[in-house]
Amino acid sequence: MTRLQDKVIVISGGASGIGAACARMFAAEGARITIADINVAGGRAVAAELGDAGRFQPLDVTSEDQWIDGFKAVTTAFGRLDGLVNGAGIGADNDNLEAMSPEGWNRVMGINLDGTFLGCKHAVRTMKGQGSGSIINLASILGQVGASDAVSYCASKGGVRLLTKSAARHCAESGYGIRCNAISPGYIDTSMVAGFFADPKVRRAFEKRHPLGRLGTAEEIAAMALYLMTDEAAFVTGADFAIDGGYTAI
Repeated sequence: MTRLQDKVIVISGGASGIGAACARMFAAEGARITIADINVAGGRAVAAELGDAGRFQPLDVTSEDQWIDGFKAVTTAFGRLDGLVNGAGIGADNDNLEAMSPEGWNRVMGINLDGTFLGCKHAVRTMKGQGSGSIINLASILGQVGASDAVSYCASKGGVRLLTKSAARHCAESGYGIRCNAISPGYIDTSMVAGFFADPKVRRAFEKRHPLGRLGTAEEIAAMALYLMTDEAAFVTGADFAIDGGYTAI
């Protein structure tokens, strides 16, 4: 299993959930992984699972300086950068139009959208001279359809979708050989949503919103990310892949 043999990949938000699932799957395919996360204990734990294939890099995705320093550390350690998964993201409580505060709005935007922008910007600057690279941005089905209780989350993930398309065209038209794609998961059974689904009735209601009748798994999202990170996806850029059990098939 060497679909990513010796590729050097950074995963923001890699300490848990979808990011951690990507790290494990990519490492199993031969990649060298940097877990970049504000969660130091969790990030180190995932990196340790990967053995020699893993390393940890503290990262606050809202800090441009930390992105710059982080990519410099990766290229110093491995000599190159082949891919980035922008997986860091948050939701918010009371996230509706009337209740959301400007401070709460800015925090969600800062991590979900600004952090993704900064990751794309500096990954491209790092990779553009080598003629290849793959960037994967974690968007959401809530960047395609509205939810009354997720106004900042919807707006941020909708921004990620079009940021992805713009970045893809910029890289292609500049002749960099760097691809940029998005994945839009449905509701995925991770720690991020565990509290929200603590009530079995709430969980079942959301399962029913997906025509396949269940929540997705982090590994199912990671499997699409794996494909997009490989050379098998050489003609795929500017796309947004909904992995949502049919949620958006309307």
